[in-house]
Amino acid sequence: MKGQKPLKIMFSAGEPSGDLHGARLAEAIREISPETELIGFGGDKMRDAGVRLVEHLKEYSVMGIWAVLKNLGKILRLMSLLTETMKKEKPDVLVIIDYPDFNWRLAKKARALGIKVFSYSPPSAWAWRKGRAKKCGALADELCALYPFETPVYEKAGANIKFLGNPLVDTVVPNLTEEEGRRFFGITADMRPVLLLPGSRSHEIELLLPVMLGAAVKLVAAKPQTHFFLPVAQGRSESEMQPLVDKFGLRDKITFTHEHTYDLMGLAEFAVATSGTVVMEAALRNLPCVVLYRFGALAAFIGRLVVHIDNFSLPNILLGEKLQTELLQDDVNPEKIFAEAMLLYKDGERHDYVKSRLRDAVAKLGAPGAAGRIAAEIVACATNK
Repeated sequence: MKGQKPLKIMFSAGEPSGDLHGARLAEAIREISPETELIGFGGDKMRDAGVRLVEHLKEYSVMGIWAVLKNLGKILRLMSLLTETMKKEKPDVLVIIDYPDFNWRLAKKARALGIKVFSYSPPSAWAWRKGRAKKCGALADELCALYPFETPVYEKAGANIKFLGNPLVDTVVPNLTEEEGRRFFGITADMRPVLLLPGSRSHEIELLLPVMLGAAVKLVAAKPQTHFFLPVAQGRSESEMQPLVDKFGLRDKITFTHEHTYDLMGLAEFAVATSGTVVMEAALRNLPCVVLYRFGALAAFIGRLVVHIDNFSLPNILLGEKLQTELLQDDVNPEKIFAEAMLLYKDGERHDYVKSRLRDAVAKLGAPGAAGRIAAEIVACATNK
């Protein structure tokens, strides 16, 4: 791009997962076009990757109807701030990452200002509100899906969408040898390590951690060598969960961790996990899961009306079968978690089969190098007038 004005790319990512995706893309864009200016709305990882943040996402990662209504004034002010930023900075392209209810309104503002829109991780139109595919396709110059099953509904609606692979293939890798990992986490030869993954959002922890701990009590009674590890998500602290752990009498049976989560996934026998990206990360480390999700009452009522899918966890969707047990709403209880978890110990009935099929699910994520391929598409979108 010698002799040309440097590109300016603006990002908008309102959640920790979007911050991680944005950081990977920022790093890859820097490799392709080092002089490109990167600005936007994101978190620590995007900032560390060279994105000049105009606002930090830590105050805006909210889900659920009541949470959104309670924070509506703040969200509207954010929309105004980012719109004014686009007017002032005049980016060549706006890259929106997930956070759909907010980001697609921002995309509409960008189009009105004559700014191109690139959507990474577009709304799940394959699962519900299929009409969004046509609206989003009309607003975005290009869309890039995280998973191959997302593209058909957009293609049918005439959207310019591609699947170029999933960056998790490159990032979900161990940093320690097995021996180093066992020593780091204090995993002894007779220990049965199990992961508890209650999610990163407050409402997920409130709704799911208590039932996970109820199941943990039963698992320890059945297999006393079981020891649980609970990775503390970004933005959370163990102090908010420790009182609940103590209430269930599990202080000596649960270790909170803050790093090397992918190494830990490779050492555990199975996980009890909140549905989301973490279940796919576990699959990449060949870790079987009991998958849980529970909504608030109003969200659950609406969900039953509009969502019509056979599976809700990513490995199961990729395979088109219920490989890993999915427990939803009232089925999320200690008794059912315990029964399903018992099957996933190394000496359980399903452990080896699940691990073999997880490898098939992971193969559908595409070849390594996805972030570089997607970054090249973003640069091309920004460059082509």
